[in-house]
This record gives sequence, C-alpha cells and structure tokens, in this order.
Amino acid sequence: MTTNEIVDVRRAADRGATKISWLDSKHSFSFGGNYDPANTHHGLLLVNNDDVVTPGSGFDTHPHRDMEIVTWVLRGSLVHQDSTGHSGVIYPGLAQRMSAGRGILHSEKNDSWTLTGDPSHLEPVHFVQMWVVPDESGITPGYQQLEIDDDLLRGRLTTVASGMPEHADDTAITIRNKYAALKVARLEPGDSVELPDAPYLHLFVPRGDVTLEGAGRLSEGDAVRFTASGGQRVTATEPSEILVWEMHASLAAA
Repeated sequence: MTTNEIVDVRRAADRGATKISWLDSKHSFSFGGNYDPANTHHGLLLVNNDDVVTPGSGFDTHPHRDMEIVTWVLRGSLVHQDSTGHSGVIYPGLAQRMSAGRGILHSEKNDSWTLTGDPSHLEPVHFVQMWVVPDESGITPGYQQLEIDDDLLRGRLTTVASGMPEHADDTAITIRNKYAALKVARLEPGDSVELPDAPYLHLFVPRGDVTLEGAGRLSEGDAVRFTASGGQRVTATEPSEILVWEMHASLAAA
C-alpha cells in the first residue's frame, strides 16, 4: 500500500437508518434526517441506499433535480413512474437510470400488479439506489433501462452503468458523468474478481459474504471506500452480489 492509498471499511451496523411501517432503509452516506457533515459522499457517489419496501407501499410522487439516479433490484419488483411519461417494472438484472436534470417527478412502489394485471403479491422488494452528480446541471430529464444477461454477471465484474468513454461499446445504461461507472458481479463460493484501479472506488455487498484481499471478511451491508487504490481481489464465501463504483474524479473537483 502506498502512502496515499486508503482502504476504509464501513460496517453495515454503522449505517444511518430510516425505518417506518413500509420501509427499512440503510444509508451509506448522509441522507434525510441522518446527516453527518463528514459523511456526505465518496468520489462522485452521494447516495447508496439499501432499501426494503413492503408490498403495496412505496415512495409517492416526489421531485429530484440535477442527479443521475441508478437503481439495482436484488429481490422482488419495483414500479417506476415519472413525469416524462416513463413507467415500468424493475426486477433483478434490469438496470435502470433516471436523469433528473432540470427537474423531474417520480414514484417508486412495490405494486407491480397495477401495471401487469397479475395478482397482488406478498413479497418485499429489496433494491439499492445510488446517486451520482452529472457532468452539467440543467440537462433534459431522461430515463433508460436495460436488462443485463445473467451470464454476463456470473463470476465477473460487468459494467452496467457508465458515462466513461471507454465503456461506450459495453452493454450498459448510460449516465451523464464521464468519470463514473458502476460494475456488478454475482459470485458463487470460490469465485474471485479483481477490483479496477481508480482514484476512487466504492465496493458494496448487498447480498452474501465475501473476503477482500488485505482487509478480510465483508458481510451483507458492508462497504469499502478506496482512495488511490485497486487491484485487490474479492472472493465469495457464499452466494453473493457486489456493486463497485469506479470513479476518476471527486465531488469537489467535478
């Protein structure tokens, strides 16, 4: 490890939380009433919320502005509807991005039967929502979703959202920041992947249990913030999923 390299492990139990009748949300960074001026972002990532929403409930229509919002569902299904006319059901393996731009209204609910006509269900939806700043403010709001083939995610880090020019030909949704990319891997016990080198990395374990080379065990909900680092191996000890943000700028310099 060089003198500038930082590997900062953040445990699941230390996250801020919002828990109400229909929502169990854990916040990796300051969010809502959980404000800590020393924990507002890492690199370009401002929000990493680990949410579970009960059936028939969810976030009513609310506004966003000047933010790239990426949602990744781990279990169940989430209905998105917004003021630009987009609506759809997000499920595991379907990457979704909403560009709030100069202003957008949207809702997110666990009530897929309202769009599909299927019978109502009793399954909670578990998803991670991540926010990064865009390259420029006031852009036209936008929406994109793309199904990522399960075979692409098995045993390897696959780019699922990016604004980096080098990922232009990858199967991924686009975000409006040329310095950031989200990579996802689904790992079986013994599977191992190598983290990219970058000025800023954020590793999150939303499901399972892994070991990080040089840092040891990471359990579900744990995260690691890397600065001037990369190249470490992540190895699964049980069926797991990891989310890795690769970032080549920080919020202060964006």
